[in-house]
Amino acid sequence: MVVMSQTKYLKDIARYGLENEQEKLIESLNELIEFSKKSRRVNLALQLQSILKEGLRETNVHQLNVVGSKKYLLKEEDRLLDELIIEKITSDYTFSNLVCTNEVLNELQLFTKEHSTIELLQKYSLPISNKILFYGPSGCGKTLASYVLAGELERMMFVVNLGAVVSSKLGETSKNLMKIFKRAASEDCIIFFDEFDSLGKLRDYSQDHGEMKRVVNTILQLFDYLPQRTILIAATNQIDMIDKALLRRFEFKISLDLPDEILIKQIIDITLKKTPFKIKNKKDLSKIIELCSGLSYFIIQKTLITAIKRSLFEFGDRITQSFFIDTKIWEDLIIKEK
Repeated sequence: MVVMSQTKYLKDIARYGLENEQEKLIESLNELIEFSKKSRRVNLALQLQSILKEGLRETNVHQLNVVGSKKYLLKEEDRLLDELIIEKITSDYTFSNLVCTNEVLNELQLFTKEHSTIELLQKYSLPISNKILFYGPSGCGKTLASYVLAGELERMMFVVNLGAVVSSKLGETSKNLMKIFKRAASEDCIIFFDEFDSLGKLRDYSQDHGEMKRVVNTILQLFDYLPQRTILIAATNQIDMIDKALLRRFEFKISLDLPDEILIKQIIDITLKKTPFKIKNKKDLSKIIELCSGLSYFIIQKTLITAIKRSLFEFGDRITQSFFIDTKIWEDLIIKEK
């Protein structure tokens, strides 16, 4: 039934495109977008929305944008908002994709629990935690943890372009932030700020101190009046750069550190899972784990994948159901990273 209905929309889109019936084409595209959302094909819906908006922008056609039975003109505000958001994504990641300590996993599960039982908490007039900060060295899973939360909560996430938000004109920075928060609240989305310390660096501006203070106050007000169903996730490598008043607004502050030996083995296992690639013996594995001490999850996984590719080149067409990784290649890659 899903395939038949989607096929109908595709036929209409093809016909109206060939007949140059632009208004009907836009209407059919929006109908397919809504159908895709209802069919839980959110990624397809987002991609189609992006194509539609970009196409209208490039042809300077500010005509009908139809959603259901509602018709309205594309606004300049929508175009400006697109520049502030790197991407709108839905995530398939779950807790099973995340390598972390039991303490971190427990904190994340408690955060998601609050939002899966939000009606129960509201029944007793209890506040819902909706702001979470990940901090720690680069490559230790802060972005992945954000994607995992989005996947577990089955919510769309706005990945914010802080480079575009933080303007040289401090007044514009406040306006940009307000646009993002307003849109996220209206669409019940997660807001994700990577490199959140960029906002903390507002203190470094050599401009009018009064204007800088107004920007910080704007951010604090946006945090304070964020609807409880709207989630804000932030990540930073430099927590000391963030305004202390901002830090206090986060109900959850989670440190993601470099992996110990147990977690190094876990990231290796999860990378090799469901692949034909193996490590020859426990002795080789122990040596690799020892060498990886002090490296981030990202570097460990990157060197492993590179070692797999280079081992594969050496093995050639002789590969069958499984083959062993050349650990000497991997060791050399790890040493270079150090």
